[in-house]
Amino acid sequence: MSWILAVETSTEWCSVALGRAATDGALECFSRHEHTGARSSARVLPAVAEVLAEAGITLADCAAIAFGAGPGSFTGLRTACGVAQGLAFGADLPVIPINVLTMCAESVRSGTSPWPADTRVLVALDARMDETYAATFRWDAAAMEWSMETPVQVGPPETVAQPDGAFWLAGNGSTVFGERLQVAAQASRVMPEAMPDARAAVAIGLRALARGETIDAADAMPIYVRDKVAHTIVEREAIAAEKAEKAAKAANAAAGEAA
Repeated sequence: MSWILAVETSTEWCSVALGRAATDGALECFSRHEHTGARSSARVLPAVAEVLAEAGITLADCAAIAFGAGPGSFTGLRTACGVAQGLAFGADLPVIPINVLTMCAESVRSGTSPWPADTRVLVALDARMDETYAATFRWDAAAMEWSMETPVQVGPPETVAQPDGAFWLAGNGSTVFGERLQVAAQASRVMPEAMPDARAAVAIGLRALARGETIDAADAMPIYVRDKVAHTIVEREAIAAEKAEKAAKAANAAAGEAA
């Protein structure tokens, strides 16, 4: 019953989990999942120490270290990758990079039993810069793993494609973008609370470990799906001006109706 340590900091949450498969097949897990904003880098190592102490083991007792490889925040991905690499080098452990969107799909499945056959999970996460990260997943019962039916894409929420057949929508895209994420209206279920979580990374990592799908720490890399990671100052000013103009128009319209 191998232990896996998982680190996930691709969003504003610092998520750390330590888990293994129990004798009854359930997941035994110790975790910290905290909204830290930009402070994940300061919180992640103390959280690792806490879950190891709670389980009563050391890092050397683990079989591998999993990390949220992306897509996500540029700084957050580098934090998770760097922490995983550093810990793995120190303990001579392999690492398991995990797609962040797959974690969202896994979080949905872990809370649903039995899993409805042929149901897809469309994950749509806020990618900042007025865009979403999106991909569609299907649970392959024979392989006991997620199959990615569409590649990860980044773009305006209006461009997120609707999957074929019945699907559930996971991730905070529906909350952040509202009606602009038009596919939400067609989803059988909408679960904005299904976000990247290290506990889901443990479950995915244990299956990957059983298949021998680990890599050397030196080969660990974040997954980036766009080259541009932030708006320029000019772009931010233009966006602010556009928002101010819209707000002014709305206020003038409201004043006209009141008159």
